[in-house]
Amino acid sequence: MMWSYILKLIVLLPLVCGLMIGCLYLWRRLESRMPGRQQARMIAVKETMMISPGLRLAVVDFEGSRLLVSVGRGGVQLVDKSKAVDVL
Repeated sequence: MMWSYILKLIVLLPLVCGLMIGCLYLWRRLESRMPGRQQARMIAVKETMMISPGLRLAVVDFEGSRLLVSVGRGGVQLVDKSKAVDVL
């Protein structure tokens, strides 16, 4: 009797955890595609690139300017600033 309970627990617990992680992953992916969200934001992160495990570069559009920032454990630093150019 006890072994059947443990067997069910071993099978169902990872299944439920996997379903929760899958739902959170899908929500995060689909949240950015919801209509009405993009027009309200003044800042748009166009692209990010991992340089090293603790350092990342990000391209950010803000009020007609395109900013290249370095994001690391020490904080955020402006690397370069230019006019935003829309490329289709």
